[in-house]
Amino acid sequence: QVQLVESGGGLVQPGGSLRLSCAASGRTFSSSTMGWFRQPPGKEREFVAAITWSGDYTYYADSVKGRFTISRDNAKNTVYLQMNSLKPEDTAVYYCAALRGGSLDVPNNYNGWGQGTQVTVSS
Repeated sequence: QVQLVESGGGLVQPGGSLRLSCAASGRTFSSSTMGWFRQPPGKEREFVAAITWSGDYTYYADSVKGRFTISRDNAKNTVYLQMNSLKPEDTAVYYCAALRGGSLDVPNNYNGWGQGTQVTVSS
């Protein structure tokens, strides 16, 4: 099973950018579809983006489409989330995870959850 550690969060002003990283250990990383999720304060965990093992296909929640970009470097066992044009409603703890199977946007279909990284968008 893959183990994951997220980093790169912080405080940023509206309109700013951040790049999150998710470092993986475990032999299954390069063959796994990876996803980013977020959990805003007091709300359920929600799907943000996913990328197939090869990086050929990416998927985004409508709320981030055109602003966020997911990518991966299998040689470095790392998946990234580039976040641009950030909004206050993007404030959340961001998590990455590895898909076990099934729908991409369902948290229960993933495992290997890290501890998350806090992103706060505020002026």
